[in-house]
Amino acid sequence: MKSKLKLVPVLALLAVPALAPIAVAGSVENMERERSIMLQAMFDPNMSQQERHKKVDTSKRRLVDLERIVLRDKSLNGRNTPAIKRAFANYDLTFLVHSATEKSLTVTDHWFEQLNLTSKSLMVSTRRRR
Repeated sequence: MKSKLKLVPVLALLAVPALAPIAVAGSVENMERERSIMLQAMFDPNMSQQERHKKVDTSKRRLVDLERIVLRDKSLNGRNTPAIKRAFANYDLTFLVHSATEKSLTVTDHWFEQLNLTSKSLMVSTRRRR
């Protein structure tokens, strides 16, 4: 009887992982998450210039690696999910660091160029409440 009582906690511990949902993020999702972190840092008005530069530089290094991982990910071949289609259809925005480097632009300048934003259009824009 005592040996059966010792077995119950062991079985309970083994059953817990089976009940927990498994969250798996693919290479595209990881890259998009890091890109959004970098863009958020680039345009955060509450950061100082030094903080922004440090955070963007860190994200940029991570993003270079993640972009390479996505470009070499063989498991993406033949998968036609909306996220994957969108990622490869918008190369210049998806692979932001590589694309900016290819065009010899900073990431920020490249981002603005892809969205057709110029200094002039930003200067004449007004800030309104929605």
